[in-house]
Amino acid sequence: MFSAIARVFRTPDLRRKIWFTLGIVVIYRIGAFVPAPGVDYGTVQVCLDQGNTTGGLYSFVNMFSGGAMLQVSVFALGIMPYITAAIIVQLLRVVIPRFEELQKEGAQGQSKLTQYTRYLTVALALLNATTIVSLARTGALLGCNLPIVPDDSLWVILLMIVTLTSGTVLIMWLGELITERGVGNGMSLLIFLSIAAGFPAGLGQIWTTQGWRVFGIVMIVGLLTIMAVVFVEESQRRVPVQYAKRQIGRRTVGGTSTYIPIKVNMAGVIPVIFASSIMMLPGILIQFNTPQDGSNPPGWVLFLSEYFGTGSHPVYMALFFLLTIGFTYFYVTITFNPVEISDNMKKYGGFIPGVRAGRPTEKYLEYVISRITFPGAMYLGVLAMIPMIAFVLINADQNFPFGGISILIMVGVALQTIKQINAQMEQHNYEGLLR
Repeated sequence: MFSAIARVFRTPDLRRKIWFTLGIVVIYRIGAFVPAPGVDYGTVQVCLDQGNTTGGLYSFVNMFSGGAMLQVSVFALGIMPYITAAIIVQLLRVVIPRFEELQKEGAQGQSKLTQYTRYLTVALALLNATTIVSLARTGALLGCNLPIVPDDSLWVILLMIVTLTSGTVLIMWLGELITERGVGNGMSLLIFLSIAAGFPAGLGQIWTTQGWRVFGIVMIVGLLTIMAVVFVEESQRRVPVQYAKRQIGRRTVGGTSTYIPIKVNMAGVIPVIFASSIMMLPGILIQFNTPQDGSNPPGWVLFLSEYFGTGSHPVYMALFFLLTIGFTYFYVTITFNPVEISDNMKKYGGFIPGVRAGRPTEKYLEYVISRITFPGAMYLGVLAMIPMIAFVLINADQNFPFGGISILIMVGVALQTIKQINAQMEQHNYEGLLR
């Protein structure tokens, strides 16, 4: 392993990219602890020490900001607005024909879609910033009655909103810099860092509150989970495709064999994000409709608090599991188009052995994708349930470090980055990072 790392740093071009990426990482992590203007940092720390910031809404959003949201820093929104914008733009390809045309235009169309994603990111950042500032102003953000924003005048509130929005734009720019001049996909690496930043605190809390035996069990389960995620993420169903020979002028082309790789988990982490977003809604309703004067809340708030307040009730867990499976099928149906693949194969003289071109090929691909999506959906559902099971078994909070969505993102980004480093090393040497 050490020799492989040494080979990486002996490659001048790759070494320069790695140092550039590390420099951006340092800037990103520093920004997570710089307080937004108008925020009393001391009061924020006092409120955090009270421990009222665990739960679905806090754990999910705070995870993608690397803890910056609960610090009410300039990077409080994190990368979440960009993730949401990218998902929305991808889903709009099915609804808006123009977006589908841009997707097929190659690099020029992709750059246009990227521009739309940036605009939508700014709009969502403004909306999210307004919400967070409103919660911080009333004290509901940290569940604390102390004044987090001592001066809540109009100009201070507007300055905070502009600062948080600008922080998201800066994060988006830093991610694009890593993609262009660094190593790996910039946005993915920033998400990786945001999640990894919470691991030391999560593991330390388990050690302190549960003891070394539970800590050891959690580490073993975490390592087994990582191994399972790596195995499933690298698993794929290869549909063989042959191309007939064609005569073009004096040249004979075709006659080759290849395959269509269909991953077991084609949807990635998107279904879990969708399901988590839906399951956050009851928590938001509870938070906004609970009286601050100590009086009894309405009956429907008590109902939501009982079944959806903590995330440990069987009804909550079952609904979350079913939503994850449903969104997996929904997202795979949108992103994998058997009709388009069949038409492209027919256009270039390709066919699946034993299956006629045209409609039979479409039906065959639909059959394969339906069979392969089921284990992928079950895998995502079980993976997403890990934090909730840990909450029940060892009384862990929702920031359990080996949660399904966090492990899935981190392993996926790590595999992607290692493959890119290996590919760049093989451009300079015969031997890459991986053997």
